[in-house]
Amino acid sequence: MRFLHALLAVGLAFQSAALSIGGKSFVVKKGSDGLQNIVTYDEHSIMVRGERIFIYSGKFHAFRLPVPDLWLDLLQKIKAAGFSAVSFYTHWGLLEGEQGVYRGDGVFALEPLLEAAAKVGLYIIARPGPYINAETSGGGFPGWLQRVKGALRTRAPDYLAATDNYISSIGKTIAKYQITNGGPVILLQPENEYSGGLDPFPDPVYSAHLEKQYRDAGIIVPFVNNDAWVGGHQAPGPDVNGSTLGDVDIYGFDSYPAGFDCAHPDVWPNTSLPQTYYNDHQAMSPTTFMAILEFQGGSFDAWGGNGFDRCAALLNMEYERLFFKYAFAQGATLLNIYMTFGGTNWGNLGFSGAYTSYDYGAAITENRELNREKYSEAKLIGNFVKVSPAILTASVGSPTNTFASTASLTVNPLYGNGTKTNFYLIRSADETQNSPVSYTVTVPTTKGQVTIPQLGGTLTLSGRDAKWHVTDYSIGDTTLLYSTAEIFTWKQVGTKIFLVVYGGAGEQHELAILSKSAAKTIEGSGITVKADNSTTILGWKTSSTRRVVQVGSLYIYILDRNTAYSYWVPDFKRTDSWGSYATTIDKTTSVIIHAGYLVRDVTLDGSALKITGDLNSTAPIKVIGAPKSATQLFFNGKKLEFKSNPATGEWTSSLQYQAPAVKLPDLSRLKWKYIDDLPEIQASYDDSKWTVADHITTNNPTVLATPTSLYASDYGYNTGALVYRGHFTATGKETTLNLTTQGGAAYGSSVWIGNTYLGSWTGNDKTIIHADINKLPNLKAGNKYIITAVIDNNGLNENWYVGADDMKTPRGIMNYTLTGLPQSSITWKLAGNLHGEKYLDKARGPLNEGGLFAERQGYHLPSPPSQNWAEKSPLTGTKIAGIAFYTASFKLDLPAGYDIPLTFNFGNTTMDGTTANYQAQLWVNGFQFGKYINNIGPQLSYPVPQGILNYQGTNWVAVEIWARQSNGARLAQFTLEAGVPVLTALAAPRTVDAPSWSKRAGAY
Repeated sequence: MRFLHALLAVGLAFQSAALSIGGKSFVVKKGSDGLQNIVTYDEHSIMVRGERIFIYSGKFHAFRLPVPDLWLDLLQKIKAAGFSAVSFYTHWGLLEGEQGVYRGDGVFALEPLLEAAAKVGLYIIARPGPYINAETSGGGFPGWLQRVKGALRTRAPDYLAATDNYISSIGKTIAKYQITNGGPVILLQPENEYSGGLDPFPDPVYSAHLEKQYRDAGIIVPFVNNDAWVGGHQAPGPDVNGSTLGDVDIYGFDSYPAGFDCAHPDVWPNTSLPQTYYNDHQAMSPTTFMAILEFQGGSFDAWGGNGFDRCAALLNMEYERLFFKYAFAQGATLLNIYMTFGGTNWGNLGFSGAYTSYDYGAAITENRELNREKYSEAKLIGNFVKVSPAILTASVGSPTNTFASTASLTVNPLYGNGTKTNFYLIRSADETQNSPVSYTVTVPTTKGQVTIPQLGGTLTLSGRDAKWHVTDYSIGDTTLLYSTAEIFTWKQVGTKIFLVVYGGAGEQHELAILSKSAAKTIEGSGITVKADNSTTILGWKTSSTRRVVQVGSLYIYILDRNTAYSYWVPDFKRTDSWGSYATTIDKTTSVIIHAGYLVRDVTLDGSALKITGDLNSTAPIKVIGAPKSATQLFFNGKKLEFKSNPATGEWTSSLQYQAPAVKLPDLSRLKWKYIDDLPEIQASYDDSKWTVADHITTNNPTVLATPTSLYASDYGYNTGALVYRGHFTATGKETTLNLTTQGGAAYGSSVWIGNTYLGSWTGNDKTIIHADINKLPNLKAGNKYIITAVIDNNGLNENWYVGADDMKTPRGIMNYTLTGLPQSSITWKLAGNLHGEKYLDKARGPLNEGGLFAERQGYHLPSPPSQNWAEKSPLTGTKIAGIAFYTASFKLDLPAGYDIPLTFNFGNTTMDGTTANYQAQLWVNGFQFGKYINNIGPQLSYPVPQGILNYQGTNWVAVEIWARQSNGARLAQFTLEAGVPVLTALAAPRTVDAPSWSKRAGAY
């Protein structure tokens, strides 16, 4: 590769002669230290069982969708978009919320995900941490790590010992599903963005320890890393870092080139397109292929942000066209898209900067819908690399404008290395410009240099676009001399070859076939044909009308991009060890299907071609390249009558869709029950069972400013709201209470003395710590008083920078002053989730509940003892500061056979002419599926999946409203809304098995 790269500077003519022959690789393929030989690699690509595979991977966090029966749905949608792999994180804090007790069952089980991936045929890149970042609470760390004295992510003995149980447990599970055992796992990443820290950093001893832990657990597939940038951290080989200790097998890095400015979705920074991927990778890890373990597929959005729809607009289909293709043009043969499905930060899962939705503006929406154009664009891109094996060994050429007729364009070439095929990525020299550019290209081919188009006119590149032009591109027994139209897919079935190409609306395109056969237009019109020098040239202007042209045994389907979006290319399952996994094009049997919303799978059962898929409207179905033995057509088990085209053999039929009647309850009319959620401010309240804050020291690096620690984690409370009660005897001289609290971004707090409301910190999107001066009423000397402070723990900090231990940033009361009294005169107690790290609800996990009264009692669970509670609606609300809990039940009877997305919607509340300061938590059948902060936003809509909701039965919904203002709070709107029903082949997910309410022992 490097030798050929040097040749590129010599000149175009010499370049053509040299590259048409192809280069050679002298690097011996490698495995993982001789432990196995199924997954190997060299400087070009990964290989599975000796076959080169392009790893086009989608990122999906199963823990952000706590319905295991829906994981198959998402994996099928990812596979259908042309992806060959999927990558996942696991969250240590969910699996070992109680130190020493690993719970990987129910919604936290990994096995259903791995089994579904094997069924679908997606390779797995396992990324279990222990640290994952991922905008999760603690970056995936369990809260009890805050009490570990040693620095996290270092060789500190107590930290390393703390990881043993988790790594051993998760490692053994993953090991069972390695490809060496017939499973889907081909790579494992033992750390995450280990790229910055306090000296000594990086520490190869620490990295080596993690690797040994995973090897001891049975992991034998290669290790990979994801450097936050191309910095060479953990890259293999002493030539890079002077030592092999702690090096991974395959070096990888991350890239988020378009940034995260969702406020301006139409603006791309003009420095966003990385120009040096290839050169930087060659400098850091020349012996391994280019692996981008996180490539931007969406954007994070924070409290007070702009909403994920704007993020999806920023990172839209245009972004994919340019940036995904550019990554390939720079030599990437492993590209993992972060995220492909984002999911939900249910149950206090997010870190303090993240709100409930983790939609991420990804290709698949939080509600699992495929209504973003970027999903279809990703499918076009994925299917192209799937049928273009020459790209896996191609040599990366320097960006140049010598191939194009205008300096407004830049061309990134990939030259055939062992093949004659060359790829040219045509893009704007300024990726931010949004105007079309007309051009011609002059490229070397096996027929000499050719200026295209040859039939007259010019080509067009739209703004914010990039497209592949190919030369000497092999399609079975035929070769394209060149094509300016982009290739979606091709298949050879018997003696027939089917090629599908596409272009943007109104674009001029041209392709040439090395063939002496005459061209015959079978369908459509407007094709210009010229035969010259044993070459047949076709030219056309793209339109929404499909054209089909036959040249010998080649059938060329000419589409516009929007029509191509409705084409699918499912593979038939092989009968050998490959099964449904991606392999080389010559060993893959597929069928091309023009259908509706989604094609999930295809099988051949004797003479029956059976297709499964989903519909959201009536749509035509066309089958191109049906197997010779197939004579019957079925869709979702229903036999279809079809017509067969005598020229192409294409089958044509139609798929019928009828929208069902969807009846949903009016939430405002439910029989709501209400209970006071803050009985702690009443004089009669008994806190004798509460935790006494009596620790006079702490392992936390934040120095105590109080006589005893009031850090919640020191007492095992790591999630949700915290309640403190401070007991003291007054002198009568107290005038103010100064209280400093810390809860993370967007947190809030409220304070009472007795039942007198003192005030609230209402929060904002950035402040994580706040000091309030509360004026006290007149206190009577000698009387006993109780301060009640409610503080929201809005998620623990992440821990990206090694050694800083940011994850240990405390939650709770940081400092206090009561004028006229020493600090020691106040005795503090605190409450968090019931029993803290020894949490009761194992089904919903360690983070789902906080410390508010109703949560400690379990009233958020289905069937609470609400019979004798007052009737009051959250839409009526309260008139005073405090916390109110509302619950109601409703029944659903939704039509079977449809995937119907449901969303709970809130509306912004104004009171007395201003935005109301309150927080509301949404509980659905015991799962916390929404935290709505009225004065911060931006989220108003909260999707809840089937499986959490029972679509054919009784459901319980609860709303917990924390009024942080003296005049109370209410919901302005609360509705349940259905999206477009999708007629689906997906089996209805079972309702998650999780307990209903029963009286809790020890609840207070």
